[in-house]
Amino acid sequence: MQNDVIVETHKLTKIYRDFWGRQKKTALRALNIEIRQGEVFGLLGPNGSGKTTTVKLLLGLLYPTDGEAFVFGKPAADVGKNERIGYLPEESYLYRFLDAEETLDFYGRLFNLPPAQRRTKAQELIEKVGLKADRKRPLREYSKGMRQRIGLAQALINDPDLIILDEPTSGLDPLGARWMKDLIRDLRTLGKTVIMCSHRLEDVQDVCDRIAILNEGELQAYGEVQTLLQDHRRIELRASDLQLSDDLRRDLEELLRKHGGKLDTIGHPTTTLEDYFLRIVEESKAHPGRRFLPGKEPLPRVETVQRVEGRG
Repeated sequence: MQNDVIVETHKLTKIYRDFWGRQKKTALRALNIEIRQGEVFGLLGPNGSGKTTTVKLLLGLLYPTDGEAFVFGKPAADVGKNERIGYLPEESYLYRFLDAEETLDFYGRLFNLPPAQRRTKAQELIEKVGLKADRKRPLREYSKGMRQRIGLAQALINDPDLIILDEPTSGLDPLGARWMKDLIRDLRTLGKTVIMCSHRLEDVQDVCDRIAILNEGELQAYGEVQTLLQDHRRIELRASDLQLSDDLRRDLEELLRKHGGKLDTIGHPTTTLEDYFLRIVEESKAHPGRRFLPGKEPLPRVETVQRVEGRG
């Protein structure tokens, strides 16, 4: 393995068999990928595409039918390397009668952390995931989003070098999802390597450096996100300090026709619904009492919220 390669697979294959040893399903077929240090890597695919099987193979929870996988230069079957891994499953199997502090203390014991270090680390992570006010509540009283937060905290209790997140934004509202994505970016800044499995493609596009797309156990696409998403048949042009006009449209059409192209569309750019939602929430916090009154103002522009009235 290269020094900066954290995970590497060679023709990794997993075939599930029935009781009589007959082939039942090929969950993964000849997977070849590399995941480098300090990157956020997205593992995508529909249900049954092989994502979970891949993760279990990397963790040593399953043995491959063929091929091999290495993590930190060691065979994936060497469970000793899991001391450097943090794992957040899609459904966290947490003890519902423990509170946040007790949960993190329990997982700290599994990694043989000294008592003082467990306490310090637990308080640090509880604050980091935004559960300081709820640290004494039993987990059975937590919402799904709160369980997701404490699940992430337990995945970080051992200060891992590799973090595997399975649907990390599941159960989170837009504010929580943005918080989760910011935290993933922070982990990358710290030099951590993150493998992210998600069905929310907008989240993957926001935070992942490279992705692999699986379907029916086979690798269908692999590479840098921005490169894969480029449409090489089109050129995007952005300009500022301009007003749309018929003259501008005619001039652009003539210029593009001269070079063998055509104008497909022209208009003002839009923001994302997530950014718009978060901005509206933040503005409502900054101006308590303001509310939207239908029919009083024109539709809001991207830069400012115009359909907002004062009190009353």
